[in-house]
Amino acid sequence: MSEITLAYYSQHAEEFASSTLNVDMQPLYQMFLPELPLREKSQIHILDAGCGSGRDALAFKRLGYEVSAMDACEKLVKIAATQLGQPVRQQYFEEIQDIATFDGIWACASLLHVAEKDLPNVFMKLQEALKLDGVLYVSFKYGAGERVHNGRRFTDLNETGLSNVIAACSDLNVIKQWVTEDRRPNRDNELWLNALLRKG
Repeated sequence: MSEITLAYYSQHAEEFASSTLNVDMQPLYQMFLPELPLREKSQIHILDAGCGSGRDALAFKRLGYEVSAMDACEKLVKIAATQLGQPVRQQYFEEIQDIATFDGIWACASLLHVAEKDLPNVFMKLQEALKLDGVLYVSFKYGAGERVHNGRRFTDLNETGLSNVIAACSDLNVIKQWVTEDRRPNRDNELWLNALLRKG
């Protein structure tokens, strides 16, 4: 995450959290959760990577999954920890060092702030953090290239761009890719590339 992007979230943490906390993400959960390994929910460990307000980690926790969460922004980490009632790691994607720890990694609208040149390395780290047969969910604004918008840097990807990023990740296989409209009100014109990837 660039310095200007981190500064944006630090300055607007409360506003960002309140605007995203109650967004209905059930359709995406229904794509992700059935792909997780077939075990008791309490034995399935999900990492919410770039958790923001903690909305999705809290939803998974309420469903009975074991949950960990991380974010680069200190203020959002504090908000998410309060929501979850448990510690949240302040960490950049590039700093992830977990090995075969998680059954699922949920990276919803978070990897899009990683510089395009750094995405292959970050995907490698996420691959290493997954257990065998674990599932990674990612989403990016649909498009191609890097841009700055409203004080944040974005890396947009389409299907070809995502394929290029994960080409170095020999253990990640695409389960499904699909395009959706933004789940937030009045954002119907914004499209997202969603993908589920399995390690194995």
